[in-house]
Amino acid sequence: MDSDLRVCFVGDSFVAGVGDPLCLGWAGRLAARAVTGGQPLTAYNLGVRRETSTDVLARWLGECDRRLRDGTDLRVVLSFGVNDTTHEDGRPRVDPDVSEANLSRMLEQAAGRGWGVLVVAPPPVDDAEHNARTARLDERFARVCREASVPYVPVHRPLRDSAAWSREVRTGDGAHPGAAGYDELAALVVPHWRAWLSGTAADSQVPDDDGRLRISRSR
Repeated sequence: MDSDLRVCFVGDSFVAGVGDPLCLGWAGRLAARAVTGGQPLTAYNLGVRRETSTDVLARWLGECDRRLRDGTDLRVVLSFGVNDTTHEDGRPRVDPDVSEANLSRMLEQAAGRGWGVLVVAPPPVDDAEHNARTARLDERFARVCREASVPYVPVHRPLRDSAAWSREVRTGDGAHPGAAGYDELAALVVPHWRAWLSGTAADSQVPDDDGRLRISRSR
């Protein structure tokens, strides 16, 4: 029997692909690459604008349960955090400790259902102070994934150095890029995505506390 691969992409507006005139975002690009590369799959985009990790935690399990109840290879890609670090009333919408706990809880829930998980870091926006807060959360998320042996894709720092990403975010709404920016993000995720789908996500890399890369072994 052929594998029935199903993948839920869960997160915020970046997962939804807001700003992309092709309406694909990075999640759609990854799914398309898999199919054209000979890996059939059913992809579900569960990105919601303005949602924080707390919002995602409240809904994700029920939404994924509906979509992953059948199939023989069931997986989830998680990505959020930019809305957590957005300042409202002089403080982040979600305290970093809570954000970290939310991700940990989702990884525990996924493990309990036997779902493979890939986590993609929150990307940068056109605001240096906001990015500094997100970078610190990125480090926390990397540590959570490392401890849970879940592959983590550190896109935040590379995208801050990407001219295409920065240009499109700046000329857009200040947060979301256009097609070229999503191309950049997808390209960073692709090696991890391919390894994860092939069952060799043991080769996925996540940063240590000192910023150096190490191997994370996971399905």
